[in-house]
Formats: sequence, structure tokens, C-alpha cells
Amino acid sequence: MSQTTYDTEKIEIYINDIVKSSSSSFYWAMRLLPTYKKNAIFAIYAFCRQIDDIADEPAPIEIKKQRLNDWIKAINDIYEGKNPTYNPIACYLKKIVHAFSLPKEEFLELIRGMEMDTHDALNPPSLDTLRLYCRRVAGAVGLLSIHIFGAIDDKSKRFAIALGEALQLTNILRDTQEDFDMGRIYLPKEFLEANGIGDLLPNEIISNPAISNVRKKLADLAELRYTEARMLLTPENKNALKPAIMMMNIYHKILEKMQERGWDKISPKVKLSKIHMLWIALRS
Repeated sequence: MSQTTYDTEKIEIYINDIVKSSSSSFYWAMRLLPTYKKNAIFAIYAFCRQIDDIADEPAPIEIKKQRLNDWIKAINDIYEGKNPTYNPIACYLKKIVHAFSLPKEEFLELIRGMEMDTHDALNPPSLDTLRLYCRRVAGAVGLLSIHIFGAIDDKSKRFAIALGEALQLTNILRDTQEDFDMGRIYLPKEFLEANGIGDLLPNEIISNPAISNVRKKLADLAELRYTEARMLLTPENKNALKPAIMMMNIYHKILEKMQERGWDKISPKVKLSKIHMLWIALRS
């Protein structure tokens, strides 16, 4: 996009296209929000997609770090009151940052999470490192989102962090084969070592029968986080957090389908149909 197209309506169309083209369950849960909140949430998602694409692109680490640093500059510019006209998504973020009092630190945490994907700290990670990664790439999204939903009390914040970890662990279980094909193993090294496969090469880990036990243990952790998130819902925050509850129900269904299929099967990736996701969203 050129700078001449950086008006609000065109940026909203651009952002909506990014979200819709992802075929993500996020789209089906958030599209039910009032328009001004939906556009704000979509802008955060588009930002996440931009930095995630940087981490995933086949480029030298130095290039990836520079592009992530460009985003750090854009975030700093926003909070310093400058107009980041060089980036259409950053331009829109400036608008919603002030409208919803979004915390700067959570945008920076997201970028730090993507930085973790650019080196070998996650291949495989310790359990503590994995949980830090989940906090950064998913918990931060939750903490930004609850400002838009209008629920920023202590329990809602804890809900956002617990649910973020649950969703990210579900993603890791769903995408095990896809991540492996990209040279990444997010399964905790403690779980691998406990099952005698911590010292194996990546292709040996992924094909070893013990991978089923490792994935089940990670699924148990995800289930605990879903339970924790549900327990943090209250009569006061439940209505405002309804879009997040939709996401929780969609992803928990994915976790259930993987469990039904068996943890030894890492492909094909479990998916829900658009109709199924929409049905869960509406039922929520």
C-alpha cells in the first residue's frame, strides 16, 4: 500500500482482508463484536500476523531482527505521539491505542515472543521457556484484547493469561508436524527427556512412539489452563469476555478432537469447519 491510501476506511479493508484470508477461528469469534471493537481487535491480529510472518520468513536472522526492530520503532512512535505514516497497520494501531488505553508493554512482549522464534531457544525449549513464550505471544494478545472487551479487572487479566497459554499449547499440539517441517520443536525438553527421547535428532523425536506420551502431557497442561480460565469467569466479567469465551470453546473442541484421534497421530492437522466454528461461536 502507498501512503496515499492510508485513510481509515482503506486501512480497515486492508486489515479485514488480512484477518479473513487467514481462515482463523479468531475471525469467526471476533466478527460478532460491535464494528468499532471488531476493527480494533482485527488490527491487533493483523499486527500479530505481520510480526509472525517476519519470524517465519526464510531470511537471515539479522534481517528478521531488523524488521522486528522496525516494529519496535513503530510502537515507540505511537506512544510518543508520532504518526507512523510509513506503516498502515501502525497508523491504525495509533487510533485504537488511545481509544482503548492499550498497554505498550504488551505490544513489546509480542515482539519479544517473535524474537524467541528467530533463534534456537525454542528448539526444543525448557518448560519455563515455553511458558514464557506462551505468555508473550498469546497472553499479551489476551491482555490487549480485554481492554477492547471492557474487562480489565484482576480476574479478567488472569483469565487472559491462562487462556492465552491454553490456546498456544493447543496450537503447538495441532501444529506439531507443521512446526517440525519448519525445523521447530516446541515440545518441552523435560517431557522429552522423561520419555527417553531428549537426546534424539528432531526426525527421530517426531517418529518415536514415545511422542504420544509427550503430547499427552502437554495436552494435560493445556487442559489445566482451560480449567483455570473457566474458574476466573465471574458474573461481572463473563458478558464482556464473551468473544474470548468463544475462542476458548473453539480451541477446546480442537483439543478434544485431537485427544479422540490419539496423541500418536500428528498429521493431518485437526481443523474445524467454518460452519462448526460459527456454530460454537453462536452457541457461546
